[in-house]
Amino acid sequence: MTTIDDRFPAIFELRRLFYPRFEPLADPDLVDQGIGGFLDHVQKKNFVAFADQTQALTGQPVLQVERVTDDGVITRLDQALIADFDTIVVISFDSVRTRQIADPSEVAAVRGFLDHPDHVMFVCPHHDIGGLDGQVGDGLFERQRLEHAHHADGAIPPRQAFGQFARSLLEGLDVPVLNRFGLRPAVEPDGSPATILADRDQDRLGFLDGVGRFNLHPHLPHFERVGGGLAGMNVLARQPADLSAPAHPFLSQGHTAFDALLQSTTERFAGALLVCDATLFSSTVGGLDHLRRFWANIIERPAGALRP
Repeated sequence: MTTIDDRFPAIFELRRLFYPRFEPLADPDLVDQGIGGFLDHVQKKNFVAFADQTQALTGQPVLQVERVTDDGVITRLDQALIADFDTIVVISFDSVRTRQIADPSEVAAVRGFLDHPDHVMFVCPHHDIGGLDGQVGDGLFERQRLEHAHHADGAIPPRQAFGQFARSLLEGLDVPVLNRFGLRPAVEPDGSPATILADRDQDRLGFLDGVGRFNLHPHLPHFERVGGGLAGMNVLARQPADLSAPAHPFLSQGHTAFDALLQSTTERFAGALLVCDATLFSSTVGGLDHLRRFWANIIERPAGALRP
């Protein structure tokens, strides 16, 4: 708790920052007032709607696994875990401080999983705010100040990065992707998320059918393809950024939108590997009608759904 960077907030911090929103969690006898309480009572609950919808549509319970539990027990994303599934969503909300890296057994298991043409995996890190990006000293402070002013979320420290597990898994699969920045998405006059810029000709599984918007999480990553990721992953959708917000270095370079959803090429994997922000499976930051359609498209896709 004495370190400001690269950690989740504690419940008591949220109570101070956003009073009275989190006062139902104020009883220390019922709710851990530290970071563990935030994970259990705020973070995990963000994904309940997706799990409930999946169970309602399939009639099957959703297996939810924490790779590292509170007491340090590791459950790897290996063959023993994933052998019986056709759809996997990896929510890589791991802080870089935890140093989680996909090991060779996990990379091999995912490669084998993606050898099946009807298999789909989403790998979902979150933002990387206040990264060094070659800056030190006063230059780094100014960079972090600009990024913080852009997203304007008082609960976010100067430096906060998630998704090292996702990055390492994608690198192991030879399709490296960097989750960069924390960008504020554009908002329509009615308060809804701006329409995404979708390459629907590339949407071979129909995941974006009827989906026109994502969400309004105030700090979303740009997914930068590097190395083998340039040839192995296509940009399926881009999300407009809020150009009325204070300037962000990425947007100051002339960008008006960020890459929000990537999909592997058919040459790289027989199945489909997609990369998006973890909050696309969350119900708490707007765009829910469109997200529910997105989830249903994933869940209800028929076998052999690949489009020509």
